[in-house]
Amino acid sequence: MSHNITLKEGALVVADAHYSHKRPELLTFLREIYAQNIHATQLFLMGDIFDALFGEVPYTHIQNQEAIGLINEIAQRIEVFYFEGNHDFNLASIFPNVKIFPIEQQPVACSYESKKILLAHGDIEGDLGYKIYAKTIRNSTLLHLLSFLDTLFGHAILKRLDAYLSKKDDCREFVGLKRFMQKRLGAKYSCDYFIEGHFHQNKTIEMDGFVYINLGAFACNQRYFIVKSPQNRELLEEKNFSKGI
Repeated sequence: MSHNITLKEGALVVADAHYSHKRPELLTFLREIYAQNIHATQLFLMGDIFDALFGEVPYTHIQNQEAIGLINEIAQRIEVFYFEGNHDFNLASIFPNVKIFPIEQQPVACSYESKKILLAHGDIEGDLGYKIYAKTIRNSTLLHLLSFLDTLFGHAILKRLDAYLSKKDDCREFVGLKRFMQKRLGAKYSCDYFIEGHFHQNKTIEMDGFVYINLGAFACNQRYFIVKSPQNRELLEEKNFSKGI
């Protein structure tokens, strides 16, 4: 875990936008940050920002070209941190101005005044089967092969993936979330706050020894979060981009 990030009041935190041509709202949001109509001291992108973005697959770069460009431009002005998810990974070559955290480096330890905060996308504590799957889908050789085959067949593979992903319900309630998180995280981590996305639940849970925050998904009503004063127990203030700036 990294321990050299200092969280700033006014930082924006965005998770699970699942940006695609069918969910274009993130692009408008990034334009507003770039134009400084939305003020940000830092920008934390908590994974699955794109529905499909893979470092070794150039077609996914083309599909997301404007959003990629905006993130890189914003990173010229402020610190931008990107926590790779299970839909967007191997990103270092795509975002040269952004601090990238692949799954094996998560959770990442940050400091905020006297508070210790752990940040992650959220797919770091799966069972053995999931861990094998997670490692496999990030394999560079396999992704190069995927890119070759997809190009050979007129991008039929990625178009089919896009059609499948567009039908997913990203806003379902996770029944039994607290019990699941207590079993999943338990006493494994020492911190004041543990913040992650992935599960799209927009809920705060008092755990034994720390506060657990599962971020709401930007894909669900364009939720994002602003870091508040360290005196505030809630830490994050929810905003809804669909209701205006």
